[in-house]
Amino acid sequence: MATTTGKIDFQYQGVTYQTWYKLVGDLQSTKAGVRPLIALHGGPGVSHSYMTPHADLFASHGIPVILYDQIGIGESSHFKDAPKEFWSVDLFMDELENLLNHFGINGDFDLVGHSWGGMLAANFAAARQPAGLKHLVITDTPASMALWEKSTAGLVEQLPQDIQDVIKKHEAAGSTDAPEFQEAMLVFYKKHVCRLATWPDALNASFAAMEADPTVYHTMQGPSEFTITGTLKTWNVIDILHTIKASTLMINSVHDEAQDVCMLPFFNNIPKVKWVQFADSSHVPFFEEPERYKKVVGDFLTMA
Repeated sequence: MATTTGKIDFQYQGVTYQTWYKLVGDLQSTKAGVRPLIALHGGPGVSHSYMTPHADLFASHGIPVILYDQIGIGESSHFKDAPKEFWSVDLFMDELENLLNHFGINGDFDLVGHSWGGMLAANFAAARQPAGLKHLVITDTPASMALWEKSTAGLVEQLPQDIQDVIKKHEAAGSTDAPEFQEAMLVFYKKHVCRLATWPDALNASFAAMEADPTVYHTMQGPSEFTITGTLKTWNVIDILHTIKASTLMINSVHDEAQDVCMLPFFNNIPKVKWVQFADSSHVPFFEEPERYKKVVGDFLTMA
């Protein structure tokens, strides 16, 4: 299949940055009823690599897919010394608009966002009201960070008591970089991020990119999935979800970090919405149940 990579100039606050992208498929030869899909990775600050299973939608459904590294991670521009105010939702919405304009697809496109990427996609759809957005896929995503904290706190309470004690001790002490805390996080990850015995290389690559430059993750999220101290702590999109016009598919899993409690507002407030849950997955169903995931998402994106 045709694959193209490159970088796009992105001007923001008078400075030119670069957004790295990978296009799988041909934007000029899409069949009727099919439009480009832009995949928004999570984190924030986890690279695009783990989103590559979405590129299979070109082979299975003829959907061209654009993957990209958001600014601050992977092959895109890094800005380690930026003030924390720089890393805003508006920054990433502007970057997405710039990418759509570069490819000339802002009049007809679909979005899939995973975790933070789903937050970004929902915020973009509701706040920017893009006329060309036809389908929105929100995967393993909270509608507010307060609900995310509620979801992950409930899962932490189900961990073995000794693991809970380690987490609470280091959170209270502010020593979340301690190896003991990192080991406790890994227990959580193996239950609620990816339940596969061996993690896929693409998933490991994304986490390695974040570890190489954790600027965005630490600034916007905090030290861990369940210790939210960053600029996203008060993020909430619930009040504007009713303005989303695109047909929307929301996905989560039984063992997901994103439990039903943090996704329910999408279902209650988006006018045209469908909810699919995966029984044998956690936070990355495109790795844990790949064939079903590809069929559910591909069929949704190509429906009339």
